[in-house]
This record gives sequence, C-alpha cells and structure tokens, in this order.
Amino acid sequence: MGAKQAKGQEPGGASPQHGWRRTPTKERGDILASLMQKSGDRLSRGGVATPPPPPPPYQRRIGMIQQMMLMAKQGKQDETMEMLKTLRQDLGMESTSLDDVLYRYASFRNLVDPITHDLIISLARYVHCPKTEGDSLGAMEKVCRQLTYHLSPHSQWRRQGLLKRKPQACLKAVLSAPLSSGALDLSGIPLAARDMERLCAHLQRHASTLVSMEMGFSELTDEAFLLLLPTLAALPRLETLALNGNRLTRAVLKEVTDALKDPGSFPSVTWIDLGNNVDIFSLPQPFLVSLRKRCPKQGNLPTILEFGESQVKEEEEEEEEEETGNI
Repeated sequence: MGAKQAKGQEPGGASPQHGWRRTPTKERGDILASLMQKSGDRLSRGGVATPPPPPPPYQRRIGMIQQMMLMAKQGKQDETMEMLKTLRQDLGMESTSLDDVLYRYASFRNLVDPITHDLIISLARYVHCPKTEGDSLGAMEKVCRQLTYHLSPHSQWRRQGLLKRKPQACLKAVLSAPLSSGALDLSGIPLAARDMERLCAHLQRHASTLVSMEMGFSELTDEAFLLLLPTLAALPRLETLALNGNRLTRAVLKEVTDALKDPGSFPSVTWIDLGNNVDIFSLPQPFLVSLRKRCPKQGNLPTILEFGESQVKEEEEEEEEEETGNI
C-alpha cells in the first residue's frame, strides 16, 4: 500500500499553503530578457542614462603633480615643463614664460589661493632653472609633496574614520553630534542638493552658536551651494567659511560677492575660502572690500591693493614710459 497523501496535497505537487516553486531556467531567461527590454524602453523614452560626473578638480591637479615629478625623475625636462605649463593653466596662471610666472603674477594680491601660487613659483624655478649643485631633484620633490598636501583633503575627518561610512551616514552622524566650540566640520562628506534642506535646518537651529564652518572637498556644486547660501548669509556669528576643493565656479563667486555687498548678510564673516575649485582663481575687489568693512579691527587685508600703493605703482609706470620715450 502506498503512503497516505496529506490532505489538500496533489500528487507530485507543492502544498497550496506554500505554493513557491523554482522557475524553470528557460522561463527565468525569458523574464530577465523582458525586464531588460522594458528597462531599455524606459531609457530610450527618457533619454540616455546620465554618465557619472568627472572627478573633482583637485584630483586632476594632484595627478598632474605626480606625473610631473615622475617625468622629472626620468630626466624628461621638456615634458616636465609642458606638464607644469598645463598645471599652471588649470590653476588660472595662464602665462607660459618663466618671467611671467616669477614676476608678473607675483604682484597679484587678490589671489584666491596664495599658497598654491607660491608653491607653483618654487616649482617653476626648479623646472626652468635646475641647479647643478646639491639635490635639486629632492628639493623639487619636497615642493611637489607640499603642493599635493595643500591641494588634497587632509583634515580630521580622515582620522575619525568617516571615510568608511556611507555619505548619508556620515552627514547624519556629524549633524547629530553637538557643536564643538561653535565649529561645524563637514569636510570630505559628499553633499548633494538633496542634503541642503536638512543642513539648512541644522544651521538655523545652531545659528546663535556657529562661528566657523568647514565644507572643503565635499563635492559641493553651484546648485547645492546656492540653495544653502541664504541660510549661510543669515548666520549672525559665522566668521570663517571654508569651501575649498569643491566643484564651484565663478557663478558662485558672483552670488557671494553680491551677498557681501549687503551689510546684513554675513555680518560677522572675516574670510571665505574658495580656493582649489573649478575656475575661481582671483577675488574681485568688491568681495575683498566688503570683508574689510566687516573686520576693521583686523587691519588691512593682505590681499587688498591699497590705493596709495596703486597710485605709486601708476606713477612709476608713467615715469618708465617717459624715460622710454626720451630714449
């Protein structure tokens, strides 16, 4: 006699209470093909999928520095000079001759990043005028390391292990922690436009205590920053704002300059770091003058070309032109 069947169970079939069964291979293939076809139809209707954004400017510049040092070690002086020229152009130092780099640009006092400028000048001296005595290559390598360090993220978020977390978890963890001495450090945490609403709410809650804010190397774009700008401008005690190493352009610089013209915006700010972004290489005089008005006790900002000095310079140029004409 055969075994007695369970009630409600068909021979060779699965229980109706647990009706899962393995899909045959052929059917699985048909289902996958159908899903891929539908996905392709959606892409064709909605356009081509958006490619990932290019790497941030600081990564490109660090790659140039490393490539330049490698060429120098291999004795390829012409290639090294060409790479230095490309790096200078990427940093807004458009000149191509050594004289322009060493003298003409050395007189610029409204540079957004004077440290990078000085290090580039040092590199230009080593590349264009290599010394035969001493370890010239070692000295050049030291400058390259300094420039790499300056242009790359190296703040405390690396040491705190935040890199191992997901971006949203990092942002949530930082915004959940109490402010330490009025400082908010978001360096290295990718910030998208969708994060600005949460960040604005956090800033408004701590508006009376926030003194400094770090947002360097956070993938910040013009779109995201402009959503945040009104909230930042309304912070009554904010003194320093670091926005270096992001994807910001001159369009943002114009908006910030216009905001600074209003005495009610950024009332306590003393400095805004916009270095190492896409194409912000110098700061307009209205930007610098507005900062000076906000911190008169600090004295003259080193980046402002004083009227007296400018007048002396113009007189010297006129004298040189007269002497040239007499000759």
